[in-house]
Formats: sequence, C-alpha cells, structure tokens
Amino acid sequence: MFVNTDQYSKYIRLWLIFMIILIVSIVAVGGLTRLTDSGLSITAWELFSGILPPFTSEKWNFYFNEYKQIPEFKILNFDMTLDEFKVIFYWEWGHRILARFIGLFSIIPLIFIFLSIKRDFFYEKKYYSIFLLICFQGLIGWFMVSSGLVDNTDVSHYRLALHLSIAFFILSIVFWFLLENLQIKKNKDKISISFLSIFLFFLLLQIILGAFLAGLDGGLIYNTWPDMNGKFIPTDIDKIDLLKISSSSNPTVIQFYHRLVAYLIIFLLIILNYIYYYKKIPMNNINILNLAIFIQVLLGIITLLTGVEIKYASVHQLGSIFVLLSFLFIYYKNTN
Repeated sequence: MFVNTDQYSKYIRLWLIFMIILIVSIVAVGGLTRLTDSGLSITAWELFSGILPPFTSEKWNFYFNEYKQIPEFKILNFDMTLDEFKVIFYWEWGHRILARFIGLFSIIPLIFIFLSIKRDFFYEKKYYSIFLLICFQGLIGWFMVSSGLVDNTDVSHYRLALHLSIAFFILSIVFWFLLENLQIKKNKDKISISFLSIFLFFLLLQIILGAFLAGLDGGLIYNTWPDMNGKFIPTDIDKIDLLKISSSSNPTVIQFYHRLVAYLIIFLLIILNYIYYYKKIPMNNINILNLAIFIQVLLGIITLLTGVEIKYASVHQLGSIFVLLSFLFIYYKNTN
C-alpha cells in the first residue's frame, strides 16, 4: 500500500522524537554511571555477549574476579563485597544494554519506514549518519573504559569528555533533523550567525570543561561560591598555570575556567537578549534559553555547595542538554 509524503514525514518525526528521548536517557544513565564510579565494573567490551546479566553465583564470581584484577579495585575498592559490586555492575550493564538498544533503534525502524513506502533504500542518506555515529560512539566508549583498566584507577578525563561530546553531537544532529522535519519557520530579521557561532562555541566549551571536571572529580574541591575559598583565583595555583596546556589535568584550573566560562555565557546571553529587544523579535525563544541557563547556573551552584551530591550533579548534566537544545532552536531559526 502506498504511503504518502505526509505519512512518511510523520513516521520520520516520531522516530526522531524517540531517538532524542533515548539519547537523553543514555546521557542520564551514563552520568549516573560516572557519578557512582561504576564505569569500570565490566572489564571486557562484550559486543555480542553480556546482553543478559549474571544469574548464577559462578557467573557473578567470574565478573567480580575480573574486576579484582584492575587498579580501581586493588587501590580503592579492595574491601568491596560481592553485593556492593553488584550495584556498580548493574549501572554499567544498564548503560551498555541501553546503548545496544539505541544502536538497533537507530537503524531498524528507519529501514522499515523506507521499505514500507517503497522508496529507494538510500533515500535521504543523512538519517543513516545517525547509526554510523552511534557505532562510532560505541568504539569511543570502550576506548574510554580501557584507559582505566591497566595503569589508572579511573578513566581518562580526556576520553570521558570525548565520549560525552560525541553524545551531544549526535543529539544535536537528531534535533536539527527534527526541526527540518517540522519545517520550523526561520526568522525574517536574522541575528548574526557569527555571533551565534561564538555563543555556541562557548556553550560547547563549557560542556567539555564540565566533563573534564567530572573526570577529575574537580567538583569535590572549592565548594564555595562565588569565590574559591575566599579568592577569585585560588591560592594553590599560579596565574601562569592558567595558560599551561598541562593544566588541563589540574582540577583547580578546570574548575576556575568552568566558572569563568559560565560568567562569559551569561554576558553573551545579555547581549543576545538586547539584540532580540532591539530587532523586535518575539521573545518566546530567548525566554526559554534564559530559563534554561538560569536553571543550569542555579543547579551548578547547588551541586558545588553540596559537594557534588549525585541527585544535583545528575540533573545539572541534564540541564546542559536543555541549554544546548534551546540555543540550537534559536540558531536554526536564524539560518538561511
């Protein structure tokens, strides 16, 4: 039976919406996996095996003994019990099983949609890029985990930031495709793309700095605001440290820049609000971004002051998605 273009667009739209929900979910689960220090509990990639969790004592002991071979257990968790291990195992297992499901969902419904409407299999190739990116993300995920299995008690914060950045990149592409599908109207009086690109750059930089901070456990130091234990620049670093590339592994420097970029984003937001007001552009979209950034700043402060309580840190990470998508909506409306 022939399916018309409207039905085709509807199916693609639903698929994209569910993809966004799934990607946001795995970012949340991934964040909690990191916050609970669960990411190294499964020490093998297990691309095709490991779909089901252990059901026997023998299997549980196998995974636990494998975990006992890595530095995280030997140095940090040497007194961990099997029951405690099961908790961190299930976080990592849940993260991996959700990743597998997303991989399948990124391609199987898409093939079904194209076949059901009898179009060329490779019609609108852009949608297949999502599946390829998700496969690549799986490789990066193992690349990240492997960095904590031999010489370190944790994964590389650089690889963690790369893994999170790719997740946000995939989410942004899916969201952009959805805006195209919905045929969102563009602004007649457009804002400079150069300015919006600068704004976007600092939003992405802030996300990367946040990932660095999480990877270095940098939120556990200087739990005061707006100062850093009474100082604008903390006393355990020199000003020259702020300019050294090697300082990208210094949690104090990263926290300082994370705060500084937040202030810069607020400054850029004030300018953007003025542009909207000056050009008499309807304020609905900018008000959503204003709300998103206000909530994110508030959550960041609360997360810091509470010594990175998991519930606040997790919501703070999700808040970055709200900010990014709110801004991408504005960016899209100002493109040609």
